Amino acid sequence: MYSTCIHCRKSLGANEAIEALPIGRRIAFDARKGRLWVVCRSCERWNLTPFDARWEAIEQSERAFRDTRVRVSTDNIGLARLADGTELVRIGEPQRPEFAAWRYGDQFGRRRVKAIVTGVGLTAATGLLVSGAVASGVGLAALMPAVHALNMYGILAASQLAQKPVDHPDGGRFIPIGNPRIVPSDRAAGWAIDIGYTVHYHGPDPTLRNGGYWGMMRRQQGGKNELGRVQLHGADAVPLLRRLMPLLNFGGARRTVITDGVSLIEQAGGPERFGKWAAGMRREWAAKSTFGDTGDLSVIPVAARLAFEMAINEDAEREALEGELTALERAWAEAEGIAAIADALLLPDAVAEQFDRLKKP
Repeated sequence: MYSTCIHCRKSLGANEAIEALPIGRRIAFDARKGRLWVVCRSCERWNLTPFDARWEAIEQSERAFRDTRVRVSTDNIGLARLADGTELVRIGEPQRPEFAAWRYGDQFGRRRVKAIVTGVGLTAATGLLVSGAVASGVGLAALMPAVHALNMYGILAASQLAQKPVDHPDGGRFIPIGNPRIVPSDRAAGWAIDIGYTVHYHGPDPTLRNGGYWGMMRRQQGGKNELGRVQLHGADAVPLLRRLMPLLNFGGARRTVITDGVSLIEQAGGPERFGKWAAGMRREWAAKSTFGDTGDLSVIPVAARLAFEMAINEDAEREALEGELTALERAWAEAEGIAAIADALLLPDAVAEQFDRLKKP
């Protein structure tokens, strides 16, 4: 079992209450469907556990939930706090709106609070900057370069989060750039994501370790940048969307908007059909939009963006539960590996060596 969140790559914490699953401070389980998640307390996203001891951990969680007196529950969902502070979320047979409110309410709510706090902070900082400049006799025009630099830094920082290699349908990997667009597809899935790219590696799997992003660009075709667009159809687009949708939904949402998003999933016929349904809504959404490219996921209705993020997460879990665990395990391994590297960077060699000596019997 991995100890790092797939999504934000932070530690999931540990518990002493569930012997078969000592990872995580909040554990959610659905005994009827055989699902078990560890909820990240940093980003509030749910990590499906891809390991063989799932049933034993579910049984232990069920017993612990029933034995505790500190719990609240509805007919379908319950929350219990154990003696060591571990929280258990017991899923019964909820309707999709009720389950979504529990699963996505915290993470979208936290994003909304963070966006509000950040916005207030930036407004206050801008006010102080302007008032200070005026008080010292500096014209507002002189501040524009600084404001422009801060804006560009924010754009580049957000872009770097998404600039990681993605599998190209024609082989190799590429670096995505720009906003993704949803388009209809004549393939079985019925939908695709159209996105630009700035680097396409046709050879073996590249990484960002040797020379960084700019080093990759210099090596491509003798220093010339390759630009183009690519379409990822259906399931091929899901790994990219799982990384991009949280960026597009950075502002979070109120529970009423989350409920609207769930209603759209129901209208589409379920998570596995949402992509095709959304591709068919391009024209209607474009008619209601006053700006942005048709099908651009950054300008479609907020409820639809939330629904897309919910749908791809649930659809990916459905495939994992059907036995296709390879991609899920690869995602865990990648998150764990990066976290291990990051942790190692924070520790001096002497401290790491001392830890190794203490671990030896």
